[in-house]
Parts: sequence; structure tokens; C-alpha cells
Amino acid sequence: MTQLACSGKLLGPLARRLALAGLVCCVGAVSLSVSAPSLMAQTQTDRVVQGKVVDKSDAGMKGATVFLKDGHTLAVKSYIASDDGSYRFGQLAQNTDYQLWAEINGKKSAVKSISSFDTRGQFNITLKIEK
Repeated sequence: MTQLACSGKLLGPLARRLALAGLVCCVGAVSLSVSAPSLMAQTQTDRVVQGKVVDKSDAGMKGATVFLKDGHTLAVKSYIASDDGSYRFGQLAQNTDYQLWAEINGKKSAVKSISSFDTRGQFNITLKIEK
């Protein structure tokens, strides 16, 4: 096993692995400099929520507005359903809870929740609006 040293000090097992991966920076004394965004990008994947807005007979509802509320920032995104009632939200954070619902002509679907504990990368959710 090869010993790695920085400024005359031997590196521990974790620092040694990071040094071999090019993630350790030595300046004077042993210091560890790892970019948090680069590590997060490696461990956190984006999620996609998609599906259809349908009426009580399961027909797609063109023009329904689908809302996606971020449980962390409370920001709300919206999407106008396509001709067949489909919608799609991409690049959603894995570590955030979301609420999803649809509305059209004063009618609203039930609110669906997406938990940050659910590790799936893709969700297919049908939102039903009873007319």
C-alpha cells in the first residue's frame, strides 16, 4: 500500500482516497477542500413528475392547469395540460417534498403528495377532476 504525504504529514485513509481522486488540496498543512455542489451533483439526481389530467370517464382534459408546489420554498409552478391532458415537470430536487393538483373551470383534483423520502426518479401521476 502506498503512503501519501502532504507537507510532510501522512494522510489518513479518507484523505488518501480523496487525494487519489484529485479532491484534496494541500497548502502548508493538510487541508481538505471538496466542492459541495460537485459532491451533491454526484449523489443527488433530478426527478420528473408527469402524467395526465382526466375527467370522471378517464378522458384527457385539454387546457387544465396543473400546479406543483415546492414544500421547501413554497414556490408554485404551473403547466397547461396538452391536447390529451398530459403534463410534465422536470429537474425537480430529490430532497424536496412536493404537492401536485390540477384545476379547470373552477373544479379541482385531489392534492397528491410526493415525499423527499421516495427515491424514485420518475413519477407518473393521474389527476382526476370530477365534473
